[in-house]
Amino acid sequence: MRTHYVMDFETLSNCFIAVFEEIKSDRQEIFVIHESRNDIQDLVHFLNKNKNQDEWHVSFNGLGFDSQITEYILRNQDHLIHGTGDSIARYLYGKAQNIIQRQNAGEFLEFSPRDLQIRQVDVFKLNHWDNPAKKSSLKWIQYTMDWKNIIDMPIHHTTAVVKEQIPEIIKYCINDVKSTKQIMFLSKEQINLRRALTEEYDIDLFSASEPRISKELFLHFLSKATGIKKYDLRQTRTKREQIIFKDIILPYIEFKTATFQNLLKKFQGVVLYPGETKGGFKYSVQYKGVKTDYGLGGVHGARTSKVYNSTEDMVIMTSDVVSFYPNQAIKNGWAPAHLPKEEFCNLYEWFFEERKKIPKSDPKNYVYKIILNSTYGLSNDENSFLYDPEFTMRITINGQLSLTMLYEMICEEIPGAIPLMQNTDGLETMIPREYVEKYMEICARWEKITNLQLEHDTYSKIVLGDVNNYIAVTESGKSKCKGRFEYENLALHKNKSFLIIPKALHAYFVDGIKPEKFIMENLNIFDFCGGVKIKGDWKFQEQCIINGEYEEKNLQHTVRYFISNSGSKIIKKHLTDGRDIQVEAGKWLQTVYINHEEKALSEYDINYDYYLNKIRKEIESLDPSTNQLSLF
Repeated sequence: MRTHYVMDFETLSNCFIAVFEEIKSDRQEIFVIHESRNDIQDLVHFLNKNKNQDEWHVSFNGLGFDSQITEYILRNQDHLIHGTGDSIARYLYGKAQNIIQRQNAGEFLEFSPRDLQIRQVDVFKLNHWDNPAKKSSLKWIQYTMDWKNIIDMPIHHTTAVVKEQIPEIIKYCINDVKSTKQIMFLSKEQINLRRALTEEYDIDLFSASEPRISKELFLHFLSKATGIKKYDLRQTRTKREQIIFKDIILPYIEFKTATFQNLLKKFQGVVLYPGETKGGFKYSVQYKGVKTDYGLGGVHGARTSKVYNSTEDMVIMTSDVVSFYPNQAIKNGWAPAHLPKEEFCNLYEWFFEERKKIPKSDPKNYVYKIILNSTYGLSNDENSFLYDPEFTMRITINGQLSLTMLYEMICEEIPGAIPLMQNTDGLETMIPREYVEKYMEICARWEKITNLQLEHDTYSKIVLGDVNNYIAVTESGKSKCKGRFEYENLALHKNKSFLIIPKALHAYFVDGIKPEKFIMENLNIFDFCGGVKIKGDWKFQEQCIINGEYEEKNLQHTVRYFISNSGSKIIKKHLTDGRDIQVEAGKWLQTVYINHEEKALSEYDINYDYYLNKIRKEIESLDPSTNQLSLF
């Protein structure tokens, strides 16, 4: 009976370990190649079985590493099976180093995914953790998903392994396989979605990131609509010598106040050159007590950090533009210059209209959302067939200016309007309740001018840190948390350090629960943990006093810890100049917590004062009038 396997390889200078675990059970296949044990024939037999029975491999970064070694073994099996354990291990180690060197040099893989004899699902690629903004190692993901054991490989890959060390390496490899399996389970919906898309469109999308799904499917449909071969479409780009903003700003953009008239003049004077589309323009305005920042990506502005509440007389209105950036292109008939305009615009609009017909519970709704959002983003990616930076700028510049028009209309036409926040595709404004109907009339007028659509709601409260960090509570009781206030359904690549703090802040501001009561009733040790990772010419050290003697201990590259009453100081130390930085400055001590032990929370020696101090400072910064004694 066919099965599939989660797998991982460990390649050391004279030892090769391969661990495979069935997806639907805990049954494992373990292979060792070393001078003391040579499982090469069994490994080759197993890999051939995988190939012949169409048994897939699930891995973390397997497309970039493990699959390359697997394919090499399959292609050279007749030669390898005659080698000694030591010679094969050393040869595979050399091969592994060559793969890493090719990656570091930015070269193509030796074996592309379509050349592989065993199909792959790479959860690293699938989750887009190869993207610089999301870049994550397996150790970091183990930390963010509260994996019990996040120990680094205990033996350096250059070390000559002796027989007695092999069980330790196997144990480490099994831990990586099991954690990869857990990531696979957490990614189950995404994998099922990619399976359905692969089967429907006959495009291998099993390890595809969301931008790649968007690119491949838009290419598929555009090729069908235009009759142009995919290969030919892939070669197309529009490269610009310059982008003159006054030529791309929509004619309906106009303002009544000098503040925004000057803003428009500033935009109209911009000429953008190649390489400047990700930071070549910045401008700020002060209006109605809010500093608003403009750039090439979107508008961002927020009032002073504070808790803002709706009252009997005042209400916080929130309005977002429906699918703002895609609809800018759809409603104005914009397309990358090298693509057939009519077919592109019709297809883009078709995705938008089709998505509205599909329930959110249907995976296709999510797919069309990806396509709508990523198509805009890919227009500013030189590696994409959608590349045309003027198309990108048309969307972002007119998006900022048209949203600012709504901002000005509301604030100028409604007496007593107080702007709270503007962020890319929407805004929040506090207005007298008697003007809600006027507010809606203004929004309807703006919709008619722009041919765009708004969605509205009312907030009972905004706990506003800044434009990227806030808690918003609707009058119906639903809450939305952003930035440092987020604590639910965090993406796995994000840093979830000290989750107890945003949880306690939400409980306080939304549910009225005092912080001390909340954290003392929380029994999850992982909520009290922080995580740090090292890169470059640095290392982590643990500094402590043991039996009256000062000791230093080197730590691994990814460290989980919590603040404790007795413990040590974790230091980030530079390898060449000796500089050191405390991970937690001041008097606070830490307990390194790499291996999880199940026990009563009282036994962990948590220093609750640290967490309460952080919570207290946050509350006081947002609501200075708060009486400390009433909090704790």
